[in-house]
Amino acid sequence: MQLTTATGYARALSPRLVVGMATTSHDVRAVQRLRYRVFVENLGLTALKRADGLDSDEFDEHCDHLVVRDVDSLKIVGTYRLLSPAGARRLGRVYSENEFDLGRLNGLRGRMVEAGRACVHPDYRGGSVLMMLWAGLLDYVRRQHCDYFVGCASISLADGGHNAVAVYDTLRRTHLAPAEYRVTPHLPFPHEKLEAARTAQVPPLLKGYLRSGAWICGEPAWDPDFDSADLFVLLPLANMDARYARHYGVEELAA
Repeated sequence: MQLTTATGYARALSPRLVVGMATTSHDVRAVQRLRYRVFVENLGLTALKRADGLDSDEFDEHCDHLVVRDVDSLKIVGTYRLLSPAGARRLGRVYSENEFDLGRLNGLRGRMVEAGRACVHPDYRGGSVLMMLWAGLLDYVRRQHCDYFVGCASISLADGGHNAVAVYDTLRRTHLAPAEYRVTPHLPFPHEKLEAARTAQVPPLLKGYLRSGAWICGEPAWDPDFDSADLFVLLPLANMDARYARHYGVEELAA
């Protein structure tokens, strides 16, 4: 079986899964149902609860939706919402601006893709789906002729926020962006008022970004709807380690 995007890019990755772009309104509704299942039914985010069982907002119609399918059932089991520079121009903003002042990044807007709403079906967790989404995301960035990927990486506050404090305290020492790329949260997460957990447990998605060369761009924002502390992440593709790029089959991104 091959990894295939809507543009025809293909590589063998998995005998059961295939990644590509949603191409129909039926696909988009399936994406929204999956997001609802994960965010509302599994994670209990009641602020997103809706009678139609869909997680949707005004951004969906302006975004491209990366999906991973089970080839036997054709069920969508993973997704990423991708906002291209053209989509951001139509909207007049990116989603992250709900949480952060991105004024210092104005010069990058024409060269950056924003990714968000990443989720994987509970029955398909374990690495393969996330790896395929990540590879598909990087291919999409390249095909948009962009140099940067941006997005919000969420850290659950289910433990009272102690792990979020530990993660931020660790990453600001090791992965903080240069000053010219710093952003400011509209609603800061009060990390200085909480005790850090003894060991920082970095979420898998954020860990993958950091291993690829991403930076965090300042203090976390508090997202009450998702019960999370969110870090704004910026990945210049020039930062990507060549060995890590080869792992995902996208060597050209590290060139």
